[in-house]
Amino acid sequence: MHVIVSKKDLVPVLERCQGVADRKSTMPVLGNVLLEVGGPNELKLAATDLILAVRGKVSARVEQGGTVAVGARDLIERVRNMPDGEIGIATTANAGTTLRAVGSARRFTLQGIPGEEFPSLPQPDKDAKPQTLEASVLASLIGGTHFSISNDETRPHLSSALFEWDGEWVRMVTTDGHRLSKMEARVEGRQGAGNMLIPLKGVNELRRLCDEASSKGDGAELKIVQAGPNAFFELPGFQFSVKLVDAQFPPYQQVIPQEYAQRVKVPRMATADALNAVSVAASDRTGGVKLSLSKGKLRFESESPESGEGFDELSVDYAGSDLTVGFNARYFLDVLRAISDDEVEIGVSGELDPAVVRPGNANPKLNYVAVIMPMRI
Repeated sequence: MHVIVSKKDLVPVLERCQGVADRKSTMPVLGNVLLEVGGPNELKLAATDLILAVRGKVSARVEQGGTVAVGARDLIERVRNMPDGEIGIATTANAGTTLRAVGSARRFTLQGIPGEEFPSLPQPDKDAKPQTLEASVLASLIGGTHFSISNDETRPHLSSALFEWDGEWVRMVTTDGHRLSKMEARVEGRQGAGNMLIPLKGVNELRRLCDEASSKGDGAELKIVQAGPNAFFELPGFQFSVKLVDAQFPPYQQVIPQEYAQRVKVPRMATADALNAVSVAASDRTGGVKLSLSKGKLRFESESPESGEGFDELSVDYAGSDLTVGFNARYFLDVLRAISDDEVEIGVSGELDPAVVRPGNANPKLNYVAVIMPMRI
């Protein structure tokens, strides 16, 4: 193989591949990125950890076809240390790989492995009709819900995100058993229905991909295909696939209270500031803070044998009965950071009932709700 590519085109695709390549796997080949000539003017790159897979391509001048797999970290370090401009990549019969800066003496050599030894990657069904969704919409759904995914990989139904589409609505729901987040967006013209359970590492990679696409501000659209145990997300020149979780997501509709005895609207930033301050004195083990409502007041209190006590209060428009509930402060703060409205609505019923948090203003195209379970303090 012998190709010449632009450094500025190669680096972003290599960075995406390195993020997926698994150097710690018991299969050393998974720490590699696959380079493959895809046509007279194209170099394809791919990486996988057998759960996630990424494919990208860059324009290239192809002198000779071929394929090779090279250590992802070693390759990107060397490419970054090349001068700006074009880079020649050439391989020998035994997979030895040379990188040479065009117009410069700088070069590196690496020992790769034959591309044929790289694991085969899943492919979408060519006849499948893709769903389309703006990358910015999916980025918003993930941004509003990712924090309540469990990190416990022994509970796959909780260490994943439920992604659903139904008519003109798309939604993402996550829960770790102590809290739940649901965000849904209305996408006019979208049809059909379906769902998929995306593992945490897939959600994290999707978030990076969508945030990067959204930051360019060109309304980039994702093509989404579900094929057997895999889902494929495609942007121009780049494809990401993930092996979906085969488990039953909890019946989230039953967890979200439809009614609550008391509700109050509070200023989001001031509430977050007070809660964050009081949480400094909360128990390191539980992070518990008491939330108390009384006429015209919202109070936060915390105490621990090691840290002493913390207290703050806000003036709010509340005339209901007195109520005190204990919650994990971090769970509340995560929700307040996920909402962009100036006000949020908090709904509670009793000291043993969950709190429901929503944006202060209704939006006909975007719905958000978070449920936080109480704790005894």
